[in-house]
Amino acid sequence: MNEFIDKEEAAEKEKVKSKQAKKAEKRAKPNAFVQILNGEFLIKDFVINNLGFVFFLILIMLLLVGKGYHDRQLTKDIETAQKKLDATTAEYVEAKAKLEEETKRSELVDKLGPRGLKETTNPAKVIRVKKED
Repeated sequence: MNEFIDKEEAAEKEKVKSKQAKKAEKRAKPNAFVQILNGEFLIKDFVINNLGFVFFLILIMLLLVGKGYHDRQLTKDIETAQKKLDATTAEYVEAKAKLEEETKRSELVDKLGPRGLKETTNPAKVIRVKKED
């Protein structure tokens, strides 16, 4: 009977030891967030085996950030060009209006009067020549 009790006690002690070992293992294994913060995940076999893919992902992320900056610069350049175009269009409209004002018939008559040029009162005549075959 003593042997039976010793076996039961040994089995219970083994169970307690295995529970303690599991608890110690749980405490020893930090969670994923802690592994990322302290860099332990970088030495795992999965990461080392897929290092090329990790570098590819980093390159893609850098390109994505660069594209964002490039798009922002293009938008800024487009806005600047649009402002210049609007200013040039306004200058064109102003110059066209000034030209139309200065080349009105009444203005030309007033400006050319001192030079001795007068507006004709006779209508223009069309001279037609018949061609002979």
